[in-house]
Amino acid sequence: MNTGKLSLFLLLAASLILAGAGCGKDGSGPGAGSSGSGARGSEQGAQGPGFGAGSAGQTPMGFSLSPKSFQAGDFQEFFAKADESGADIITWAGDWAELGKENSAPFVVTELAPQNGFTPILLLQFFEQKNGEVIRPLDAETKAIYKALALDYVEKYHPDYIGLGLESNIFYEKSPREFENFASFYNELYAGIKEVSPRTKVFTVFQLEKMKGLHGGLFGGTNDASKAEWFLMDKFSTDLAVFTTYPSIIYGDPSAIPADYYTELRKHTSKMIAFVEIGWPSDSLIPGFESDEAEQVAFVKGFFTLSRDTDTGPEFLIWSFLYDQDVQVPFNSAGLIKRDGNPKEAYDVWTKEAKQG
Repeated sequence: MNTGKLSLFLLLAASLILAGAGCGKDGSGPGAGSSGSGARGSEQGAQGPGFGAGSAGQTPMGFSLSPKSFQAGDFQEFFAKADESGADIITWAGDWAELGKENSAPFVVTELAPQNGFTPILLLQFFEQKNGEVIRPLDAETKAIYKALALDYVEKYHPDYIGLGLESNIFYEKSPREFENFASFYNELYAGIKEVSPRTKVFTVFQLEKMKGLHGGLFGGTNDASKAEWFLMDKFSTDLAVFTTYPSIIYGDPSAIPADYYTELRKHTSKMIAFVEIGWPSDSLIPGFESDEAEQVAFVKGFFTLSRDTDTGPEFLIWSFLYDQDVQVPFNSAGLIKRDGNPKEAYDVWTKEAKQG
């Protein structure tokens, strides 16, 4: 292990243990975390319709910041495994206000990840996915703070990407009026970011299953395409169409996922597509939604097939967790490595695909 990576591990551990990392969420899925000079495929993303980032095997891939624990040794292991897996990108998702804390997790990731071959992507959150409640009132004062923090960050680092809001359509379902407030604020901030860093690609994130009107399965409702939320995409100025996807919430087996499940996105946007959270559990005993490692493998293989043509692929793909996390069932087994450090069968499948680039 080189000294550069060792310093990254130790600084990350020290910072995140003290500051607390934004690494878990309770929305549809489990996730809620400068230029990436060393990442494979970082010069892709040419303009074009649909997915269009490159041919299969050339799409940058990665993980959310998801170590086994926040101990220094486990951070070291996380980044070593991410490197071993061929990862290009590490995402950090958490409270927007973390940008106001010196040496907090997003800054440590932003400053040190590129030195070690990873492109960092921040996903700044303003509400709790589990209940749709804002972390703090989205009033004029809060918006001014959020705007200043984001603009200061972008002006300093000129990142390749930045996400403003995670699973924003869930916020719409909980509070349509406040959603309009956020959309207006987002668009104002988008324009501001483009003034200070024109090359930075800005987006908000949508939860794909909900966008499709799929409210059945583990959501507990009914699937109804007439309640699809695609219209929400038109409310935001974005450079990419970015999603989280957890089809195991709806389908009990990967083979049940429709063949056009992901390519259908082209009907609703001509922008580049990316996924900041992808997941399928490897150990679930929920009746009708049982899963095991073989199912997780089947989903990973199927995802690559369903989300790509022969000539095009997503701009980037992020699997939610490298290591299993202490989150709600069934997402607690969505990692590609068990908490005891043993890789699952799907780890090799994902790694093989990542290294083809």
